[in-house]
Amino acid sequence: MKKAIALMLSSVLLVILAACGSGGSSSGAEESNLKPESEIVIEATNFKFDQEEYRVKKDTPVKITFKNVEGNHGIIIPGLKVELKGKSQSKVVVPKEAGEFEIACSIMCGAGHSTMVSKLIVEE
Repeated sequence: MKKAIALMLSSVLLVILAACGSGGSSSGAEESNLKPESEIVIEATNFKFDQEEYRVKKDTPVKITFKNVEGNHGIIIPGLKVELKGKSQSKVVVPKEAGEFEIACSIMCGAGHSTMVSKLIVEE
C-alpha cells in the first residue's frame, strides 16, 4: 500500500514538473512542419520499453513514434516537450540541444511503472 502511494505521488510530481517546464524552447525541441530526416519508434510493453536508449542528431527533424504493444502506456519526454499516448502516435521535433533526456511512462500502469524509463540521447 505504501509503495502504491509513493508511486502515485511520484507520477503526479512528474506530470507537474512537465507542466511547469512548458516555457521557451531554448533547452528542448521545436515542433516543426518539416519532413523528418529520421524516425525512432518507441515500443512499450508491460513495465519496459523495447530499448534502453534511443539516439538522434541535434538540429535534425526526427519523427518520434510511440507504439503501445502490451498494456496501457504512454510516453513523456519533459526535456523535449513530447507526450504521446494511445495505441500509436507520433510527433516531429527538432532537438536544439545535445544531451540525455529521460523517457518515462506517462500512464500509471501498475507495480513496475516507476521503473519504466529509457533515455533519448541527442548527439552533436
